[in-house]
Formats: sequence, structure tokens, C-alpha cells
Amino acid sequence: MSLDPGLYVAATPIGNLKDVTYRVIEALAACDLILCEDTRQTAKLCAAYDIRTERRPYHEHNAERVRPDILSRLKKGARICLVSDAGTPLISDPGYKLVREARDAGVRVAPLPGPCAAIAALSAAGAPTDGFLFAGFAPTGNARATFFRRFAQVPASLIFYETGPRLGESLQDMANTFGDRTAVVARELTKIHEEFREGWLSDLAAYYKQQTPKGEIVVVVHPPGREVPSAQEVEAFLSAALDELSVKDAAVAAAEGFGLTRREAYERALRLKAARS
Repeated sequence: MSLDPGLYVAATPIGNLKDVTYRVIEALAACDLILCEDTRQTAKLCAAYDIRTERRPYHEHNAERVRPDILSRLKKGARICLVSDAGTPLISDPGYKLVREARDAGVRVAPLPGPCAAIAALSAAGAPTDGFLFAGFAPTGNARATFFRRFAQVPASLIFYETGPRLGESLQDMANTFGDRTAVVARELTKIHEEFREGWLSDLAAYYKQQTPKGEIVVVVHPPGREVPSAQEVEAFLSAALDELSVKDAAVAAAEGFGLTRREAYERALRLKAARS
């Protein structure tokens, strides 16, 4: 592959090594240097595809020190690929400063698109996708609730990254701030133990306070407005629907109309049906 001089922002797999694109593999093999968040992590990908290009660390702890040398090499015509441990660089990592300075210096910056945990989770979560906001990791402690309040009225799906030990409390803060919206916890995306767990924020918080999940975690929260109907509204709708539809079909209609999970709508329909008997 012929690779022009410049900085290439290369997306790497978030789990399954087969998710990398041909173009990324070719660029990593043809470039002069690969800048890695962790060279040991990137070494696994390089070993899988027999890539022998020099690798050097570039992360938040050394970025200020090594960036001048990187920019000097780029100005002289070097071909450098920037990767993160997993997914698309600059998404919750500090690479944007290198990109900004490279562009300011007249260096060509080219994206090599591919996996991104936030987009992967959103694509399979069942939340509205016509508008979404990615907010990355929330801060810890008391600052977390303040952080969430910034997004409480955003009329779009919200996407957060989180860690296992913090997940239960973080979900509780979301429930307290956003109201009891529908949410999805996506874990270990593209890996063997991939899991999507959907429910009310309060229920998810209670579940994950009892157990600490492993792996990388994405939380997708549905937009405001549809997810917290009153019990009376849902019951009135289901009561009318059950006059003409089966429990299953009435539940599907309620789920779509009120933003409920299908499980929640089905359980409500069953209770109402049983009360009529």
C-alpha cells in the first residue's frame, strides 16, 4: 500500500480482532511509526496481522513531552498512525491535541474509520438514534450528579462510558437526575461475553449494586419525555387495547407508544388481564 505523508487516526477493534478494516491493517503496516495508548495492547493486533512497524507510546502522561518530536517528524514528511487501546482514537482519550496541532502546522490528518464502543452500543440498544449525545466518563463523587444535571433536558439519547466498580452508584445518580428512564447497559462488546441488559434506571442500579460486572461498559439512556408515563395512562391504554388485541400485541403497542421495554409492557398487560378474569 502506498501511504502519503501525514497523520492517520486509525480505529482498532474494541474486542474481536477481526473487526479491524483492511485499510487500517494496510496503513499500520506501511506507516513509519504507530503511536499507541499502550504498546502492549497494540502489540496483540500487530501480532495477529504480522505488522512489524515501530510502536511508541503516546498517552496523557507523556503527550506534552513527546508531541514536539512527533510534530517535527510529521512536518518532515513522516507517515504516522495514531491508535488507542480499543476503538476510535480521540473518543475519551487525549489525541485531539496532536490532531489540532498537526492541522495547525499544515500536516494532513486523515481518518481511518472503524469500531467505536459508543456507536456499537447505540446501534444495538434500541434507543432513538435520530439524535444522541456522547458524554464519556462521568467524574467521581459529588461531582457526578452535577455532571449528569448538564444533560437532564437534552432531547436525545445519552451515551456514557463507565467502569464496573462505579456502575451501580452511577446508574443511581442517573435515575435521581434524569428520572426513571429506560436505559441499556452494554458490556464486553464484540467479545465472547457480550451482554445487553435493558430496564429502568432504578432497576438497573439495584441490580448492579448487588454485583460488580467485569469488562468495558457503555450506558445508553433513552431521551426524556416518553419513558416515564403515569401508571394510569398505561393502564387506560392497555385496557382499551386488550378489548381488541392479545396480551402480546397490546404489550407491543404499549411499549412503542410509551417508550416502555417490551418486558415491562407485557408484565403490565398480564396483570391487567388477570385482574379482569
